[in-house]
Amino acid sequence: MEAIIYTAPTCTWCKKLKEWLKKKKISYQEHDVVESDDAREIMIDKSAQMSVPVIEMGGEIIVGFDEARLEEIVKKQKK
Repeated sequence: MEAIIYTAPTCTWCKKLKEWLKKKKISYQEHDVVESDDAREIMIDKSAQMSVPVIEMGGEIIVGFDEARLEEIVKKQKK
């Protein structure tokens, strides 16, 4: 399983998300929406939000670090 995450360098929840992904041994591609206009536009198109983090995992888009929802997606993928 892999995640695509949209983050900002000063975002505390983004750091918590990355720690959680590492703990769960889930690889991820990170896109910094502060540095990349393209990444920011893609994130907005996918989530209709300006908030970070935005996570694309298991075919779903999650806005914010919703640990319970992420756990559900991980469990579904293991079946």
